[in-house]
Amino acid sequence: MLKLSIIIPAYNEADTIIDVLTAIAAHPVDGVSYEIIVVDDGSTDGTQAKLAAHSQLYTHLVVLPTNGGKGAAVKAGLGRASGDYVLFQDADFEYDPAEYEKLLTPVKRFQADIVMGSRMSAPPITRVYYFWNKVASKWLTWLFDVRFNVAFTDIFSCYLLYRRSLVMPDELKTTGWEQHAEILTVAVPRAKRIYEVPVSYYGRSYDEGKKIRARHVWPIAATILFRGGRRAGTRSGP
Repeated sequence: MLKLSIIIPAYNEADTIIDVLTAIAAHPVDGVSYEIIVVDDGSTDGTQAKLAAHSQLYTHLVVLPTNGGKGAAVKAGLGRASGDYVLFQDADFEYDPAEYEKLLTPVKRFQADIVMGSRMSAPPITRVYYFWNKVASKWLTWLFDVRFNVAFTDIFSCYLLYRRSLVMPDELKTTGWEQHAEILTVAVPRAKRIYEVPVSYYGRSYDEGKKIRARHVWPIAATILFRGGRRAGTRSGP
């Protein structure tokens, strides 16, 4: 039985967090057990109270006393993870747990070390979202691909699944949005089998609570350029 640690950072997501957890419970994958780790990142809207009332839907609840940012929440969740693999799940339902089977297929069939869910590679459904967000995502992906000699189409998809042994929590130095890139800069040079699968995307507008902003692009780019080891040559798998 493969054990998957699903880490869900949540900051003021009272409207959606229980729906997300319910969806995870509704989509088991054969041969895989879930360790569900919710990190409440100093929410002030009742998120924690809703979680306390539905404790059957998760394995661990980590409560941070103040809002430290998504990276801090992720790092706290990684500190509790014990699975063979880690998967990140946003608490806002921009990504659907119904696609876990798809993400886990390269692991079950090919022993993948990393699987990235891509919103840019023939997704079944995608909500039309901001032009400049898409431009930034493509530019950051191109920058990462050039530096690490890979061919991702979407490095800033939430759905990143990787072998937990590739990255230890105490290796991570960042606590902001750039931490996602930092995890990849550490994991990719160590991985032998990397895959990508298309995933649907139901993005929120800023009025609906979307949090990432244009200013976050620059620390992400700096992390890609200066963190981790350069990887060259070919790798196994298509």
